[in-house]
Amino acid sequence: MKAMVFHGPGRSGWEDVPDPVLQDAGDAIVRVEATTICGTDLHILGGDVPDVRPGTVLGHEAVGEVVETGAAVHGVRPGDRVLVSCVTGCGRCRYCRQAAYGQCLGGGGWILGHLVDGTQAEYVRVPFADFGLHPLPAAVDAAQAVLLADIFPTGYEVGVLNGRVRPGDTVVVVGAGPVGLAAIATAQLFSPARTIAVDLAPGRLDAAKRVGADAIAGVAESEQLVADLTGGLGADVVVEAVGRPDSFELCARMVRPGGHLANVGVHGRPVTLHLEDLWIRNLTLTTGLVDTYSTPDLLRMLVDGRLPASVLVSHTFELGRMEEAYQVFAGAADTGALKVVLGEPRHEELTLRT
Repeated sequence: MKAMVFHGPGRSGWEDVPDPVLQDAGDAIVRVEATTICGTDLHILGGDVPDVRPGTVLGHEAVGEVVETGAAVHGVRPGDRVLVSCVTGCGRCRYCRQAAYGQCLGGGGWILGHLVDGTQAEYVRVPFADFGLHPLPAAVDAAQAVLLADIFPTGYEVGVLNGRVRPGDTVVVVGAGPVGLAAIATAQLFSPARTIAVDLAPGRLDAAKRVGADAIAGVAESEQLVADLTGGLGADVVVEAVGRPDSFELCARMVRPGGHLANVGVHGRPVTLHLEDLWIRNLTLTTGLVDTYSTPDLLRMLVDGRLPASVLVSHTFELGRMEEAYQVFAGAADTGALKVVLGEPRHEELTLRT
């Protein structure tokens, strides 16, 4: 089969690799219908995630069809259409019993495209399939459903829920990339008074308005805008969705005393935490890897039309154009890319009456 293989920082390619096989009774093999590229994949290629070994197939998000299952898999069977979650869990360890699957001690967590071969391929082996696969209705569009593999749960859990967004809050999201847009969209579920999106790219700020932002700002004017809208108090919740030292420090300056700063961004460099200024301000700072405990709820909302998922899909490609898709996604400043989705057109089988 073909897959996108990591060969070290800055080096990858769409090439032939062996088909995946069952390695454990809890595994499933899934034929990939749709997959996508995450900002974390770019961090891997940039050398920010040294755990990823050369030769690993990239990717941790997919929609597909189960083609084979191990003897211990009971939740899905061959022929089922499924969402492949970016995080899975053993279901038995202390963290899994607390629904903190991202911290699984039993061999799960974020492993696809990280510690084992991932989803940017024609087929993928999914360990702990009963916890890592979610049955998907046939009517749900794959390009929208694949966004629930990672970015919507991440924006919702690590940004909105960790940030404790409440009705009437002022919420600022710094970084209007796909995860930031997911945080803006799901923050609306809690009726904040206003949501402010901050980014450098006009196209991303326009997308932020379409998913629910009440106000938008470039980086240079963002602090003054937040101060003006809050009477100088600052935001109740600030979500960092970039992963850069300067964006984190900007967030820390915009949050009010007693507020929440929820870090979502993947940081590849040290960040200065100015405790000399922050110690007195009663702030709550949260970090986190997504656990995906919210995925079933988000799937129901997607089916009911309550998530603006289609807004986040800017480009679609056939699976074999993976290298081109990476170029488009990595060059978002020039291409306007938000989320790029790769896959083959899906053809429903028809039963003809005679």
